[in-house]
Amino acid sequence: MSQQIELTVGGLLDDIAGRFPDNEALVYVERGLRYSYREFNERCRQVAKGLLRMGVKKGDHLSIWAYNVPEWVVLQFATAKIGAVLVTVNTSYKSAELEYILNQSDSGTLFLVRSFKDTDYVETLGNVVPELAGSRPGELVSAKLPFLKNVVFIGEETPAGMLNFEQIVELGLEVPDEELAAVERTLSWHDVINMQYTSGTTGFPKGVMLTHFNVVNNGFNIGECMRFTEKDRLCIPVPFFHCFGCVLGVMACVTHGSTMVPVEIFDPLKVLQAIEKERCTAVHGVPTMFIAELEHPRFAEFDLSSLRSGIMAGSNCPIEVMRRVIRDMHAGEITIAYGQTESSPVITQTRTDDPLELKVSTVGKVLPNVELKIIDIETGAELPPGKQGELCTRGYLVMKGYYKMPEETAKAIDADGWLHTGDL
Repeated sequence: MSQQIELTVGGLLDDIAGRFPDNEALVYVERGLRYSYREFNERCRQVAKGLLRMGVKKGDHLSIWAYNVPEWVVLQFATAKIGAVLVTVNTSYKSAELEYILNQSDSGTLFLVRSFKDTDYVETLGNVVPELAGSRPGELVSAKLPFLKNVVFIGEETPAGMLNFEQIVELGLEVPDEELAAVERTLSWHDVINMQYTSGTTGFPKGVMLTHFNVVNNGFNIGECMRFTEKDRLCIPVPFFHCFGCVLGVMACVTHGSTMVPVEIFDPLKVLQAIEKERCTAVHGVPTMFIAELEHPRFAEFDLSSLRSGIMAGSNCPIEVMRRVIRDMHAGEITIAYGQTESSPVITQTRTDDPLELKVSTVGKVLPNVELKIIDIETGAELPPGKQGELCTRGYLVMKGYYKMPEETAKAIDADGWLHTGDL
């Protein structure tokens, strides 16, 4: 078995920034924004210190409701550096879902952008928290959301009752480095730092608690399956609020010193432009995203010869689509991944040298340091190869549990530590 990484998410970034300080960490093509790993780490540290000055403590829950803006990635590491838990909110949520998530997660702070597609986030939040517009920033008292005290706006022209993200950055200047270092010394890689909500098949959405250890090791092994190095550049058009973006994308890159090239809102033309301009070596997406890119009327204009790998996941890939991704997009080492949020998320992944037929007919091999078994859904007995049953997994990838749902957690993770996926 290969070595497991015993680092916090913040400690990992410190390590990578020390090893590859001048390597590009984050590139936003349309914004003209470029951070080296040294600059990105410093930005994350400053925001972490700003959060401390705001009164955020280890274990506090902060929600983010935004598409793939730069602040999202910064917050992923800034919150981890102080041991706060980042709660990721689906960009498609409306008032009822937003209220449920903020309430169930006990979020004390919400970060949000102005809008996404046809949803005005500021108006939607106002429907849930009518007290916001008349409150002083940082002093919110809400009848429906008693935990929520701070709302932080990402963007220009801050609405009433909110702080602005740049104010958090400025607050960080007031906090000495030693104060942040003292907090970091109290952290364990087994602490929860990420919560994502999964609806599953029944009942209310459940908050999946993921630890530093979960996402660092899963991200590393995902990157290993794509043969990532510090020379790789990954185009990330999949959403950060989902593990596909924040683990298969962000953590796979940062564990290898690779470059992240996010696309803020999926648009096939912007993906093609980003790949060509930044000479991306890998791209992620669900099959419909790859189809939209391949069938774009301007597809033939773009030089995608830098592409090598990436991940296609989320649903079955038709063999003809896979053929075209390999032939026309030059991604000959594209991989398929399978998992679920509760397994942080990838359980199995094809390898870069697997033949085409295996890539479209299987979900690959189990990741390193992960156990897998198939059980009879009636008896629980382990089944031999070739028999259909429920897939169970065990190892560093298993979630800590569902937030405030001990009975649901006990149903999902048995006494021997096996996660029961519910998948046959």
